[in-house]
This record gives sequence, structure tokens and C-alpha cells, in this order.
Amino acid sequence: MSFKEKVAGLINDFLAEREDLFLIETKITSAQDITVILDGDNGVTLQDCLDASRAIEFNLEEDEDFSLQVMSAGLSEPLETPRQFRKNIEREIEVWLNNDEEIAGELMDVSDTDITLKLEYRRPKLIGKGKEDVVEERKISYTDIKKALVVVKF
Repeated sequence: MSFKEKVAGLINDFLAEREDLFLIETKITSAQDITVILDGDNGVTLQDCLDASRAIEFNLEEDEDFSLQVMSAGLSEPLETPRQFRKNIEREIEVWLNNDEEIAGELMDVSDTDITLKLEYRRPKLIGKGKEDVVEERKISYTDIKKALVVVKF
């Protein structure tokens, strides 16, 4: 079993015991530097990262030379999985589409194939002068999304 397969197996074993957590990304360099990025339905605590780190570190061979970092997906990390989108329902997100369109709106619904955003904007009135407020919902397929981020408000 290769080093990468062993690490992947240990991560999967840990996550099987913690159904509230899920894997975002695992990176293993040729120098055996391991980076594991986790997310959770209710966020990821420092203790969650420590538990994952121990589950990996204590089950690798002592003679294997490696470094290990386990971290949570931060606010600057793009949303990639339906589970990540789902935990951000009712938050404002910014979405960049494959056709280079950029839209922002409130995340209203998430399915296994798409998301629904509530968009609020102003447009010229159809009759007369001035502008009118418009609220519409727009479904966006995951295959059309290049990148999506939660909008951080202070």
C-alpha cells in the first residue's frame, strides 16, 4: 500500500466515525508533506483538527518521515460541495460562472445538482423614467460554477 493510500484510508476511517465532518481536500507532496482540509456541518473546532491529526499521525509508521497539517476550510476557501453550500443557506454568496458572469445573492436552496439564489437589483422601468427594484430567484447548476465564496459582512 502506498503512502498516499495509507493516508487516505486513515482519513476515511476518521471521517466514518465523525459524520458531521467531511473532507474538502488532501494534498500530499513528494516530500510527504500532508495537508488535510476539513469542513463540518456545524463548523470545525480546534479539537476536531487535533482528533483528525492524531488519527492520522498515530497510525502511520514511526520510521516514515512526514509532516502533517490538518485545518478547517476558512471563509476565503471556495464552496465546492453541495454539503458546503447547504450549510450556508440564507447567507449571501458571490458566484463566478464559467461564462465569466459574476452574480451575488442570498443562497435560498441547495440540491445535489444546483443551487438557488435570490437576486435583488435595480433595472430601468419598462414604462416611464426611473428604475424599479427587482427580486428574482435563479437556479444555477454546479457545472456552471467556476467559483463561489461566502460574502463576509462586518
